[in-house]
Amino acid sequence: MESQNVYRSKTILKFAGAFIAWVIGSGFATGQEVLQFFTSYGYLSYGVVLLNLIGFIFLGQVLLITGYEHKAEKSFNQFKFFCGEKVGTFYSWLIPITLVLVMPVLISGAGATLSEYYGINHYIGSALMAGMVLCAYLIGFERLIKIVSTIGPVIILFSLMVGTVSVIRDFDHFVTVSNSEGLLRESQSSPHWALSSILYLSLNFLSGSTYFTELGKSSGHRNDAKYGALLGATALVLSIAIMNTAILLNAENTAVLAIPVLFLAKEISYSIGAVFSIVLILGMFSSCSAMMWSVCNRFTWGGKQGNRLFAIFVAIFIFVLGLFSFSDLLGVFYPLVGYMGLLYIGCVIYKGIKHQFETRR
Repeated sequence: MESQNVYRSKTILKFAGAFIAWVIGSGFATGQEVLQFFTSYGYLSYGVVLLNLIGFIFLGQVLLITGYEHKAEKSFNQFKFFCGEKVGTFYSWLIPITLVLVMPVLISGAGATLSEYYGINHYIGSALMAGMVLCAYLIGFERLIKIVSTIGPVIILFSLMVGTVSVIRDFDHFVTVSNSEGLLRESQSSPHWALSSILYLSLNFLSGSTYFTELGKSSGHRNDAKYGALLGATALVLSIAIMNTAILLNAENTAVLAIPVLFLAKEISYSIGAVFSIVLILGMFSSCSAMMWSVCNRFTWGGKQGNRLFAIFVAIFIFVLGLFSFSDLLGVFYPLVGYMGLLYIGCVIYKGIKHQFETRR
């Protein structure tokens, strides 16, 4: 019994890591997502954090448990399950488009990071990342989970370390945050902090819906999916809260930067900044490789060979789009995807609450 509990604990950690890995990308790891969706609202950013904690736990558990409960259904479609036949079909066709909009942001971020720190041409850096993502897809989903589940916790721990040191060092700046509200306001993703919270949840769970349900399907026990989502969501939002505070305390410098967390890391030490650049690239890889699977796994025409050719085409396409500016791509595509997913998120919440009431009867 004890060995079984140890095994389940390790499995829960694996699922928590894989859960985190989806959200960790160039936007999150750089701090740009946190700046736009959280910090830009000043003190109200903690309201965004609280709503996201509730939302990530609830939506994460609903999607993973739904995947587990329908693991025997090969043709299970989570969009039709939550939204009905017509709306579900619409989202089934829409989701690859949203992922293809998000993936170039990660590719562009990789190119910019490699160019800035290692002198590698931006185009070559983006091409290298696109090639790595393609290889991750070709080795299969089970192996992909093993890769990204180890990357996710590393990035969370590193972000927590940089954020915590910055918060402890600069906490006396907290009372002067209001002086930077005008500067922060320019980065807001929406007119209201509550809408920003909903858009951030929508961005992550619309684009990650297939990944999260498939993650639940790969679970051997219901509790692995349930507590994996709980642990992953809590660790993720804790990291967001600390990063938000660190960026907020240094708003005069970070509000105008494309990579706020890099500034914080370099303020601690130059070597920490160098290490962060590597961690950042791992974050881009973890999210983009998971998205690659969600897009390409739908393409079945031509069998295995046709699927591989399609994956190569997608890799080339996102590389070309990724040649545009990282900050411009993130600022346009991420809020757009969030708006696209509002109806879907509403359906998941309704179905999730309804399912809980039915199971309690």
